[in-house]
Formats: sequence, C-alpha cells, structure tokens
Amino acid sequence: MAGDAMLIKVDDLAGPQIRALLEEHLRSMHSLSPPESVHALDLAALQMPEITFWTAWSDGELLGCGALKALDPAHGEVKSMRTAATRRRTGVGRALLDRIIAEARARSYARLSLETGSMEAFAPARRLYEAFGFTYCGPFAGYTADPNSVFMTRFLSPSPRPAG
Repeated sequence: MAGDAMLIKVDDLAGPQIRALLEEHLRSMHSLSPPESVHALDLAALQMPEITFWTAWSDGELLGCGALKALDPAHGEVKSMRTAATRRRTGVGRALLDRIIAEARARSYARLSLETGSMEAFAPARRLYEAFGFTYCGPFAGYTADPNSVFMTRFLSPSPRPAG
C-alpha cells in the first residue's frame, strides 16, 4: 500500500464503492456455491441493527469489509469478510478480523463463530480463520449441515482492562 495507513471504520453502506464490493462478493459466492448454500448477506440484511459493518480504506481506496452480527448477548458471528481483488494477501483481512474480534471482546462475547465455504476457493479464508484460533464446529444459529459449508468458532477471553 505504498506506506499509506489503513483506516478501518464503521460504515453505513451508502457509498458506491462498498455497494460495488458487496455486489462482487454476492456474485462470487453465487458462482462458487449452489443458491441454497450461499449465506452471504445482501445490502438490506447488512443494515439490520444487530449488524455492525466495517470497511478498510487507504488513500480513498476501499480495501475490504467485514461485519459482526449479534446472535445473542454472548455469541457473535463474523459476516461479509471480503478483500478487494487487488488487495488480497496484503493484510486487509487480518486487520478487519482483528477489529471484529476486538469488538466482540468489548461486547463481552464468550464466542465468535462463522460460516464459510468448503470448496478449494475458500481455503485461504479457512487458513486465515485457523491462524486466528478458530476451530471447526457444527452448525450454529439456525444453520444446518451442508457439504458446501464449513462452520468455525472461537472462544474469547475477556478484553484486558486498562491499568489505572
């Protein structure tokens, strides 16, 4: 990113850049999975009050996005993780996942879960989640077993309290 700092911010999903990235995300998910196995959320679903949505930016360029959905007072779900095609494998996904985990801890969630694809195209995403301590689990929060889906979860320790 040529030394430019990455800014991660809560996004209202109103801008054309994020709308285009989400449309690309949905097209990609539908090209990789049968319709009944696509769990990506559309724009309207991402604007529900139980979802907090972040975007990552550098010098006016949208780098990626990710969201946290409140499932219950102790459990959250990672949703809509997407890195712009030109920025894959540059740390954008790691930075967004760090931010989502930090928010889950701030909310005192005991657990953070996600659903991703089982196909080879999703292997980089699964490796990222594994690197962050997510382990494979069964379906959660209304999902059902699906050969095209993989479910992962991570138990969270409380946020460290600031000294003083």
